[in-house]
Amino acid sequence: MTGTEQSKRGTPLVEMRDICISFGGVHAVDHVSVDLYPGEVVGLLGHNGAGKSTLIKILSGAYRMDSGEIRINGEKAEIHNPRDARRYNIETIYQTLALADNLDASSNLFLGRELVTPFGLVDDDAMEAETRKIMGRLNPNFKKFNEPVSALSGGQRQSVAIARAVYFDARILIMDEPTAALGPHETQMVAELIEQLKAQGIGIFLISHDIHDVMKLCDRASVMKNGQLVGTVDVDKVTDDDLLGMIILGKHPGAQAEA
Repeated sequence: MTGTEQSKRGTPLVEMRDICISFGGVHAVDHVSVDLYPGEVVGLLGHNGAGKSTLIKILSGAYRMDSGEIRINGEKAEIHNPRDARRYNIETIYQTLALADNLDASSNLFLGRELVTPFGLVDDDAMEAETRKIMGRLNPNFKKFNEPVSALSGGQRQSVAIARAVYFDARILIMDEPTAALGPHETQMVAELIEQLKAQGIGIFLISHDIHDVMKLCDRASVMKNGQLVGTVDVDKVTDDDLLGMIILGKHPGAQAEA
């Protein structure tokens, strides 16, 4: 993205600048810079060990960077743990979804942040009413409010996890392999949810191994290899093969033209 294009879009939701973190002398993330704008999906691609998940764990507060800077809405952010990340309206949906299989949708949505009555008791009715409201907005076809989430399909489970993040005012959403192990119909359901979130101005970092998913769901893609950033590209200006070359060879598609 050129400087002119950036100025047209205003201030990024997230700027991660010159981020570094090492484990036992290994540079897991080595001077990486990425950004994210409101209503945008940025895919993070790379082989296992490329550093994409480690980079995002720094933003979510799971890891502390060794050096670098994170800015949220143009202001320097101090993120040392997941609680700090939530303070900046950053929510993470891990591949495991972190759902309690034995609980229903509303109990999962409010897990650890339960609504209570004036007498201090858990208010199940209020939580179900709020869950019906948010799910009605995100996934109107969702009807299994009183069944344990273990009985839900993969796409429905994703809906619950996304609803939880959105209900608690996520402005920055991290999604880890959101369509892994989903069939075509369920994958389309997740794609529609992502479009809704974009329309609400939410910015999404989407971690994926699947080039086709990234081409379909993302606006830009940042590719990492061996802890370093190969480059960031607009997905509508590159091909699947361009992205594959970035992942495997560490070669930016514009490099040949510039040479």
